Amino acid sequence: MKSWLGALALMCMAAHVQAAELKTLPPRPAAALALPDMTGQTVHLDQMKGQVVLVNFWATWCPPCRKEMPSMSRLATHFSQRPFTLLGVNTGESPQEVRAFLDKVPVNFPILLDPEGSTLKPWRVFAFPTSYVVDKQGQVRLGLFGSIEWDTPETYAKIEALLAEP
Repeated sequence: MKSWLGALALMCMAAHVQAAELKTLPPRPAAALALPDMTGQTVHLDQMKGQVVLVNFWATWCPPCRKEMPSMSRLATHFSQRPFTLLGVNTGESPQEVRAFLDKVPVNFPILLDPEGSTLKPWRVFAFPTSYVVDKQGQVRLGLFGSIEWDTPETYAKIEALLAEP
């Protein structure tokens, strides 16, 4: 397991250097996602049909991941009265490591725990951070490989467009 974490660390640094953009992807069904949150409750993506869901894969040791967390909280606040959910999937770390990070950088959205990295391959995660936006029908529609400031008019517009769909 440590070898894939090392590879992801290198890709995390490379992703930070490249300009990232939330891009439209060919629609595909979202992979299964059922993981415990920080309270131990299992969160199931398939129970969120009818909502737009941003799924962000991250780790505490990844500088771009750490940098984008505050803007993700602002994004969650912006859409808090809408059918929108943001899920942060921490990969490869213990609950204690994640909790220590969240004590310093609190967030207002659920953090799910995937200590073994079981979601990486089905979700096509090859670098940290990686984010996907799933539409109300459970289709992956937008993707981002790298970090951005999430609370921008451009990002809001892309999410608004998905929220406007039936």
